[in-house]
Amino acid sequence: MTIRVLVADDQEMVRTGFAMILGAHPDIEVVAECADGVEALEAARRLRPDVVMVDIQMPGLDGLEVTRLLAGPDAPDPMRVVVVTTFGDDAFVDTALDNGALGFLLKDAGPALLIEAVRAAAAGDALISPSLTLRLLQRRQSGPATAPPGPNTPHETVLSDREMQIVRLAARGLTNTEIGDELFLALGTVKSHLANVQAKLGLSNRVQIAAWAWEHGQVR
Repeated sequence: MTIRVLVADDQEMVRTGFAMILGAHPDIEVVAECADGVEALEAARRLRPDVVMVDIQMPGLDGLEVTRLLAGPDAPDPMRVVVVTTFGDDAFVDTALDNGALGFLLKDAGPALLIEAVRAAAAGDALISPSLTLRLLQRRQSGPATAPPGPNTPHETVLSDREMQIVRLAARGLTNTEIGDELFLALGTVKSHLANVQAKLGLSNRVQIAAWAWEHGQVR
């Protein structure tokens, strides 16, 4: 299935660069390039792309407001939005996620992470730039860490040693590729383990997996 993507950024060079990177992959098609938030909102509602990629600072409407209108709790038919920006300010990250964004990337994250974020969003998963993940989870950690799973933990929440290794690396902000390199595992094997972890813990995406690791004292 081809992933249809709308790219919105007020800088033409950035729009063109993202479109070239995304369009070079056979499973991704850029269906629109927009220079401001109003244009992006109209085009997204008209074209219904699988993923909307927005910058934060744009004329008309900024990317955070576009995200709220397309993906927020009051959106009648929520869409999948990835915010890509040069600004990694904590308030921007929190607002984007609260407004419904499925991804938050810094523009220097690199082409591989850009592609991974689009594919993750299309699948309904979340991806945040590794450089921001650790900071985000540390701020959102609630209360003292609880004990890790033990002998009396329900079976469905007990993770294997390999799964726990992968969970800890994900909680440190490593991408699937970096986890595979660290543990000498194929990319497909890493994805399979993460899917097993999500099923065992009843979680929806890697961000929730990382949050679980922090909250249960698996990362210091």
